[in-house]
Amino acid sequence: MTERIEEFGFFVERARAEHTPEWKQIIPYTIVVRDGQVLCLTRTKQGGESRLHDKLSIGVGGHINPIDLPSGTGGLSLRNPIAKATEREVLEEELSVEGTYTLRPLGLLNDDSNPVGAVHVGWVQLLTATGDVQVREVDQLEGNFRSVSELQDMQAEGANFETWSSLLIPSLGQFLSSSSKHSSQRPKHQPQ
Repeated sequence: MTERIEEFGFFVERARAEHTPEWKQIIPYTIVVRDGQVLCLTRTKQGGESRLHDKLSIGVGGHINPIDLPSGTGGLSLRNPIAKATEREVLEEELSVEGTYTLRPLGLLNDDSNPVGAVHVGWVQLLTATGDVQVREVDQLEGNFRSVSELQDMQAEGANFETWSSLLIPSLGQFLSSSSKHSSQRPKHQPQ
């Protein structure tokens, strides 16, 4: 899939893309897990996407930008804009992840039922951390770790989860139980 994105993907002005469903924007959407618990975030009113203010989320990430493209040549891992966007958004801007982590793609999430989903497609992935995880963007995000059953109970009780989180919460147990089988461990993120 990443090869197809690299071959056929292109950048357009974000303001135009936000209103053009024909140009689905790929968003790396990373579920963060530590000690079997999932990071649950609240997007504050200071966050950039007003349509997600005051919503709960189990995913962190953001838009792929031209800065995420390579400056040189190399193998797929060096060209992959999804990996670079994840590193920039999740590990450099939004969160601080100590120790080692594993990162495993789970699949694509497409939901055209609302204005946000109509112009975005989620590249869903699972990051399992061994050490401390803290929110860096404390003006835009608040977060704490919760068990899968607690998140499912919150959803059943009508908690204000964003749509993508609502679609993924029922499958969290399955994602977590299979995460150790399919992940490769990566060292702590080192800025380049």
